[in-house]
Amino acid sequence: MYGYFGPAGTFTHQALKTLGRVDARPYATVGAALQGVVDGDVEASLVPIENSVEGGVSATLDTLAALGGLQIVREVVIPVQFNLYVRPGTSLSSIRRVVTHPHAANQCRDWLAANLPEHAEITQGGSTASAAKEVSDPRSRFDAAVCAEVAGTMYGLTAVAQGIADNPDAVTRFILVARSGQMIARTGDDRTTVVVVPPSDHPGALLEILQQFSFRKINLSRIESRPTKDRLGEYCFSIDAIGHVADGRMAAALKGLYRISRQVIFLGSYPNGSTRGLASPEGPDVIRGFSDEDYVAAEKWFQGVIGKW
Repeated sequence: MYGYFGPAGTFTHQALKTLGRVDARPYATVGAALQGVVDGDVEASLVPIENSVEGGVSATLDTLAALGGLQIVREVVIPVQFNLYVRPGTSLSSIRRVVTHPHAANQCRDWLAANLPEHAEITQGGSTASAAKEVSDPRSRFDAAVCAEVAGTMYGLTAVAQGIADNPDAVTRFILVARSGQMIARTGDDRTTVVVVPPSDHPGALLEILQQFSFRKINLSRIESRPTKDRLGEYCFSIDAIGHVADGRMAAALKGLYRISRQVIFLGSYPNGSTRGLASPEGPDVIRGFSDEDYVAAEKWFQGVIGKW
């Protein structure tokens, strides 16, 4: 059984359905969903990690850094679009109170400001699905919810406006997290996620980390600083790098990070979900001197050198 950041009707639930899983357990928080994996209550959990508009999901990044024994095994990227849902019979002009998740409110900020009645209030909290559930109650003090179609339909609401996100091309990336174990096979179009804790706060600390990737011509698709929660001003870096740990250059980069850092948390190498389903997905370009063959040849040459000693 899989777990997911619930309740039913959220975008996470929608993403989970693309994996073809019916037997799934919703969790109230990202932390609980990931803890369920650690405790063995579920085989794996699907949680959001990044939105193209809002950036990284702090709850996921922090929990992955704090919990041990977890590994990302897959990612799912889906379009994120919102509608404005009301109880049947409610008009757009009569809306006074709206409820939704903070990310949804931020992604629809301009539309809401331009189209809601002048004194309408927007309350942020919970999930988009719980917002839809709240509005479906005739006794609710809220008139409308910003949520996905799946949630609005689930709770019998009516859409008074559709496609209200300010960026129609927004997507959210979700990761399937399991217990650490067998490595996911390399596909040639992969992503590797690590958390790096610098040895100390000193000039050039971040540069030293980035150089481990830059020297080896590895592209980064995401890097974010997060507090270590040990003391004020102390941060770690959550990084997504293009490539697989089985790649010679990625392996070398991770070894380099381990040498210069206080701690490196390896969170997995897995297929790049943003290109799944394309007719001919292409992996990263590898310039001369940084392919697996180049690393093997260099090692063979070096063994010949030291063999003379």
